[in-house]
Amino acid sequence: MIQRIPMSKAGNRKLREELIRLERVERGEVVKSIETAREHGDLKENAEYHAAKDRQGHIEGRIIELKDKLARAEIIDCSKVGTERIFFGTIVKLLDIDTDEEVTYQLLGPEESDVKNGSISVLSPLGKSMIGKEAGDEVVAKTPGGTREFEVIDIRQSEFS
Repeated sequence: MIQRIPMSKAGNRKLREELIRLERVERGEVVKSIETAREHGDLKENAEYHAAKDRQGHIEGRIIELKDKLARAEIIDCSKVGTERIFFGTIVKLLDIDTDEEVTYQLLGPEESDVKNGSISVLSPLGKSMIGKEAGDEVVAKTPGGTREFEVIDIRQSEFS
């Protein structure tokens, strides 16, 4: 059974753009770099050649990874999710019960999560523990750093899809 990957429309678009850039631009650039390095002679001691070949391997690996993730993507329009309960795509304001600090996260897919920019993965310990909760509910998440407790203050819809 194929495991679907939840993804916002914006996240899907970003991955598609990266795939196009890798296939149409970077792949060609690295081939040229390899050709140029080959012209410099002995390949055994040619650091430029080996660096270009390594780069080529990384590009080809990422292309395969992106194609797989895009094929398994379950695209969700975050601007159409409800706000009665926490679901994929909702923006959630939480009160950290231990620190009395408020934090806001959008619940997105693993490819889109970026804590520094206010998004966490729906598959993370905190993300999983929030699903289905309502404003006023307590959220207990068992994280690698220990158990954390939050109160759901607000749930809202994303302006973006």
